[in-house]
Amino acid sequence: MTARRSIVKTTLLLLPLQIVFRAGEALLPLLLAMWFGRTNATDVYYFAWAVFALAGALVFSEYQDSALVPILAEVRMNKPGDVATLVGSLLAHTLVVASALAAVIALGALAWFRVRYEGDDFALSVRMIVPFAGYLVALTLKTFLGAILSSEHRFFPLPIASALGMATTIGIIVGARHAMGVVIVPVASLAGEVVAIAVLAWTAFGLAKIGVRLNFSRPEPARRFARLIASEVGGSAVTRINPVVDQLMAVLAMVVGGGTLLRYSGDVASLPTSILQVTLLPVLLSHLAEDFAARDVAKIRATVRRAVLAVIAILLAVVAILYVLRAPLLRFVFLRGEMDAGGVDRMISLLPYHLVGLAPFGVLLVLARAHVAVQNSRIMLSMGILNAALNAIFNVVLLKAIGLEGIALSTSCVQLAIAIVFWFRFEARLGWHIEPVPR
Repeated sequence: MTARRSIVKTTLLLLPLQIVFRAGEALLPLLLAMWFGRTNATDVYYFAWAVFALAGALVFSEYQDSALVPILAEVRMNKPGDVATLVGSLLAHTLVVASALAAVIALGALAWFRVRYEGDDFALSVRMIVPFAGYLVALTLKTFLGAILSSEHRFFPLPIASALGMATTIGIIVGARHAMGVVIVPVASLAGEVVAIAVLAWTAFGLAKIGVRLNFSRPEPARRFARLIASEVGGSAVTRINPVVDQLMAVLAMVVGGGTLLRYSGDVASLPTSILQVTLLPVLLSHLAEDFAARDVAKIRATVRRAVLAVIAILLAVVAILYVLRAPLLRFVFLRGEMDAGGVDRMISLLPYHLVGLAPFGVLLVLARAHVAVQNSRIMLSMGILNAALNAIFNVVLLKAIGLEGIALSTSCVQLAIAIVFWFRFEARLGWHIEPVPR
């Protein structure tokens, strides 16, 4: 395993790589806006994306900053000879389960689209099903490989692989958008993930020589991971209903392309936290996981508090900058190609409502990783249910009060409420008796 650097040093070293990747990721919706504008076809695409993101939480969320990291930390500390068997068991089960779930999700999506769409819109949605399903399997494998590398304190291969994958995605869209229309987006996304997987597999099993013995056994750490991940997946799956609800509520706002405008403005607002998620948070999780393996509760509490304060300070500064520059920024990046001035003006109106929840969302992300690190993933299902219930309530109330902007404000209110609950539940967890390391 590579040497453990400080959280701050590793985060700063990761930042340039992640900025390159996130720049490409942020560029994609801007290019889609320029190339496709806001039409019924883009609304079909974004609704299909929301559906697969909801269902895909059962597939691809298994390993992204998951309980796998603290479990591997414990196994590596106490039984290093068992790591290759554990990794091989998880990989074999992942390939089988992800493929089966993707097939079930595809059939369910087909039935849903049959009810929701007809004519050309239905035909378009059907053409997106196979690439979206394949994308879920590929994304699962990518996040698995990324988690294995992160547990070894190898944080740099994932952003490099993801950047190469994003470049592949954008290149394919450029070459085929006129021939295939918006359906090329999920196809190109699948191709990009395949490229990223190839890079990560070569790094993990070639360069880093991480041991792996494919098998279908179920050692105790694998069973414990399954129990913890069930709660994480359940909570994530429930939370993933929020984008679908938001898109459905956007239709009630009676704004042409309202769902598309809501998505674009939300993407701009969430860019700072997307960088946070791929720089600070994986490093934080790995450090907290090792501290939990050593049962150093005082260090865990101090690290989390410092991280929360730093995230609040940074994101409040970002909010101020984005609020002041929102009009020229959004006009510069969106007012081109097929996007009209009226659509951009509405995004300028929407953005401040998204920004209200930026700092709370950053805190929420930190605390979610902290709970995972101390193997308290069992609370994630109840937190997901609370999240979805609050979002539905706030959507109904605020949409009626202020229209489309109310949907954006609803998300911000939910983020603040969930962050507060996460904090109190984390303090409660650290106040309980922490069981010794399983041996």
